[in-house]
Order: sequence, then structure tokens, then C-alpha cells
Amino acid sequence: MTSIRRRLDDAGTMGFLVVVASATLLANIAVVDTASPGPFVDPRLALAFGAFMAFGELVRITLPGGRDAAPIGTAGALGYVLLTRVPGDVADHSALQVVTVVVVAMLVGMAPHIAVGRAPALDSLARRLLSVGAAAAIFRGSGLDERVNQWRGPGLAMVLVGVVLATLVVDAVLAAAVRAGADGAPFSAVLRNEVRAQIGIGSAIGATGALIALAATIMNLWALPVFVVPLLLTQFAFRRYAAIRQSTRQTIRALSKVTELGGLTEAGHSDRVTSLSLAVGKELGMSDAELLDLEYAAQMHDIGQLSLPEPILAGATVFAAPTEQRNIAMLSAEIIKQTGALDGVAAILAQQAEPYRRAHEGGRLDVPLAARIIKAVNAYDDLVGNSYQPGARLDALERLRLGMAYEYDPMVVDSLSKTVERTARLGL
Repeated sequence: MTSIRRRLDDAGTMGFLVVVASATLLANIAVVDTASPGPFVDPRLALAFGAFMAFGELVRITLPGGRDAAPIGTAGALGYVLLTRVPGDVADHSALQVVTVVVVAMLVGMAPHIAVGRAPALDSLARRLLSVGAAAAIFRGSGLDERVNQWRGPGLAMVLVGVVLATLVVDAVLAAAVRAGADGAPFSAVLRNEVRAQIGIGSAIGATGALIALAATIMNLWALPVFVVPLLLTQFAFRRYAAIRQSTRQTIRALSKVTELGGLTEAGHSDRVTSLSLAVGKELGMSDAELLDLEYAAQMHDIGQLSLPEPILAGATVFAAPTEQRNIAMLSAEIIKQTGALDGVAAILAQQAEPYRRAHEGGRLDVPLAARIIKAVNAYDDLVGNSYQPGARLDALERLRLGMAYEYDPMVVDSLSKTVERTARLGL
């Protein structure tokens, strides 16, 4: 089992190239096949759904976790895949025609973005194309669309749900392959996080696509404008939420620099602890919401030093007495509590100095994983600092391993060691 997981983790580094190359190949095959002599099935449907998808690509958004997405366009593409009939006619376009329409819609929708220098990420486009292509192959390429054309009730619903679920699984695997390579994290851990993400926005997009297909059987093409309005309003509300969260992130990062500007901590310490903590959190399979709290807590983990009567030498809390470390942790938590909106972050900060377990007591303390990560990563950076010498890294990790009996979580230290080794191998 370990060898299989290791091979999966290593495969993640090739994810971007494999996904983009596969999508390019699929697009070329689909366009050539559709352009070959023969009738283009129902251009009216293709044009309407293509315009819907292009609009969705034009107003694409960035989801939590930095995921570039086009929810409206993806829902429209799934609707085109799952469409079996419109009033008075049967929708019998092929799977490759679906891919061709999606390719053209993507090109049209992203053209304005390219014109102003905001080209979308290739891997995001490729992943969406492959996911829709997989759905088209399952539903239309297999002839399933013809068999269910006359179905009604539970049977049809089960088929549509099955296709949507299969599409979400494909998208999660592709997204994990790309992000594992980009983040340098194990494929298996990233896949768990992507599956969690699909439960939210992914299932909503899939359900909307199925509803568009079902509504079109009764409302014809009027189903598209009926669905685009609420989708657009929802997306607008999400943009405002994302803007607020980005403002919060910038504020947190600015506040974290106060200790550095005051000479209480080493320059770059909070950024290094944050970056390394997030890498460890991703390897341990933390969700996007957990990673966001971890990011905020890591940025602010030393803010309590502002309240100390006498500063710690170089701000290295790893050399401070345990009582002083806990005092800094509680002061940091109290400062964050004053915001009234980051209670989860405050809870992490309050326990960042707690040992993994106490001597002679046995058992494990109920310390949040994020707090255990920050404790280990902060100690590591205090010991290494700005040094890029391999010996300094090895010495710091060895010191953490000596404290695994009580002070540091062995699971976190092991993940930290892998992350440090990986970043050193990549020259980061």
C-alpha cells in the first residue's frame, strides 16, 4: 500500500503536462471529426448552448483554494451533454460535437480576458474540457442518451445523477493531479481535499446542469436565460464575499509584519512559517477552510510578542521557557479575539505552544492539528532562520525528532521532514 501511495504521489508532479496534453489531443480530435463532411447536428442548439458556455467563461471566478472556475459555463456544458430532447425534436448530437462546442465557447469566452492580459490558467481550461468530455463519452458516446430518451421518473433521475457523479470524480482526479504538481504535495492528500471541494460547488454545478437539460425538454431554449439570471446573481454575491476575504487576508498579512518592523522577530519569519505550514497542512489532507484558518494563524502566531515587557532574542520562541511560550500564545489569541470574526484562528493560536502530550500523563492532548503544525514549523524556522545550508535544516529536523515523545506531533514532524526535503530538491 505504501509503495502504491508513493507512486501516486510522484505521479502528481507530471499532472499539469498530462492534463493539458490530453485536453489538447481531445480538442483536436473533436474539431477534426466535427469539421469533416457530414451534417452538424442541430446548429440552433449548439449555438444557444455555446453562447451560454462562452458567457460563463467570460464571467469565470476564483473559488476557495485558488481554484479557477466557470460555474455557469460548466453547468451549461453539462446541460448540453445531458440534453435528450427539446419540444418536438430529439437532441442527438454526438459526444465529439459536445467537445467541439465547448472548445469554441471557451475560446470565445476567454478572448476578452486575453486581450486585457488576464489569460486563464491552461490547466483549468484543460481540466474542464476533459471533465465535460468524460461526461459526454459516458452519456452520449455509449448510446445511453438514446436508451433513456423515453424514460421518466426515478430511472432517468438515477442516470443523470450517476453521470454527474462520474463527472465530479473525473474532475477531482484531474484537479488533484494538477494541484499536486503545482503545490509539491502528495497526490493522495490533495485528492482527498478535492473530493471535499466537489461536495460543495461541484455538486451544485452538476445539479444545475442536469436541471437545465430537464427544463429544456419542456421550455426549449428559454431554459437557458431562466437559469442564467439566478446563477449570475449567486456568482456576483460570491465575488463580493471573495473580495472581503481577500481584504481580510491582506490585513492579516500587514499586521503580521508589525513584529518584524519592530525588530521583535526575524525578517520574513511569519511568511516562511505560513508557507511551510500550508505545505504541511496540504500534505496532511486539510480542507480549504482548515487551510485558511491555518494561514491566518501562522501569519499571526508571534503577534503576542508585542505585549512582552522584554523582547526575546531574535524573536525565537523555541528558546523561550514553556511558560513564556504559552504566555505569547495566549496574548496572540487575545489580540485576534478582538476582531470578533476569527474565533477559530484564536483557538489555534491559544494552543500553539501546547505539547503534543504531557510527560507522565499518557494519551494525547486535544490540540488542533493546525496548532501542532505551527508549533513544529515555528520551531524549525527559529532554528534554521535565513540559512539555506543543508546541515542547518538537518540539525533542526533532528532536534524536532528528539522532541517527538512529548513536545511535537510525530505525524507533523514526519510531514515537515518530507516537505523540507521536497523543497530542497526543487531548490526552493
